[in-house]
Amino acid sequence: MSGHHPPVTDWATDFDHTDPAWAADPYPIWAELRERCPIAHSDRYGGVWLPTRHEDVAAIAYDTEHFTSQSVIVSEGRPMVPAPQGIAPPISSDPPFHHEARRLLLPAFSPRAIAPLEPFTRDYCRELLDAVDGQEVVDAAKEYAQHIPVRVIAKMLGFPPEDADQFREFVHNALEAVDLPVEQRMANFEKLDAYLEEQVRDHLENPRDDLTTFLLEAELNGERLNADHVRGSIALLLIAGIDTTWSAIGASIWHLAQHPDDLRRLVAEPELMPTAVEELLRAYAPVTMARLVKEDFEFNGCPMRRNEWVLLPFPAANRDPEVFDRPDEVVIDRAENRHAAFGLGIHRCAGSNLARMELRVALEVWIERFGRSGFELADPAAVTWSGGQVRGPRTLPVRVHLS
Repeated sequence: MSGHHPPVTDWATDFDHTDPAWAADPYPIWAELRERCPIAHSDRYGGVWLPTRHEDVAAIAYDTEHFTSQSVIVSEGRPMVPAPQGIAPPISSDPPFHHEARRLLLPAFSPRAIAPLEPFTRDYCRELLDAVDGQEVVDAAKEYAQHIPVRVIAKMLGFPPEDADQFREFVHNALEAVDLPVEQRMANFEKLDAYLEEQVRDHLENPRDDLTTFLLEAELNGERLNADHVRGSIALLLIAGIDTTWSAIGASIWHLAQHPDDLRRLVAEPELMPTAVEELLRAYAPVTMARLVKEDFEFNGCPMRRNEWVLLPFPAANRDPEVFDRPDEVVIDRAENRHAAFGLGIHRCAGSNLARMELRVALEVWIERFGRSGFELADPAAVTWSGGQVRGPRTLPVRVHLS
């Protein structure tokens, strides 16, 4: 978290999603706003709105007429890559371009395409836990969760796994360091762009069976993808594919460390895991998306101006008592669970099958190793959370019972 802005004093009129209070625990903030001011506004970042009710979040997410996805990360600047392609297609793309750009990627993330990655993911999770064998305290974020999606995405893209630290730096720069001056953010993105150019050049010279080569050879409407489209899509997969899943894995372990009854149930009823995964995704959804207002427009009495940001906090929508019974409780056998953790509307996450697999496998392996003996937070005050639009534990010291 960068912390270049002054602290928030009134969440209804001056909110900031990088504020330490938001990072530490945003749920009371959203609950209060839902009652007092369901669509908040702040002058920070050049103007940004924050709906907190499921109904409003969904309405904006589905409305491609008044809101553009040209950029989905709130920052001090505004996107320079024009719609409808945007900077990171398909997430930054508007209709009708979006439909074809998304359809291009879907086969690579189908259940059939993801299934062969499961044994690789399971073996790697076990390898990570072997490396901390005998430790009484394991940082479940730094020593476990953060590594899993990095290794899986590197394999899918055909990137060197030893570049993992660079990937995490790219994630931090893109998603957490959003309150930096525009010039500094541009310099950070230039590092990412240079890295991607190097990888693309290597793949052009040495094609192989991976997603990068697939994108370089793919066609849209009979023509090869332009260079910006290829690099933008790779950047999307690299950044969004890492931080979101890393955060979901860490938040789920954080929950289980404090709820031994849920842990005991998953040990005794492993068949419950897919249902539990959906509930953990609902309760600790990591992702808040954003849109830009296309033209001056009044939404539910709010005078939205052209080029103002709108944050779409899917985690807040998932805690709306109008939609979910006992919204602030984790009910691991919740039967009805139409959560918005993967988004709503045309931009619903294309990688949801991959994220679900990684989260499920990571939890299964963790519970296989530590579930019966048990574990708890070593020091609740030492847990830190990322600020910005993807929220998850960044340090998570867990005391495991060695048996």
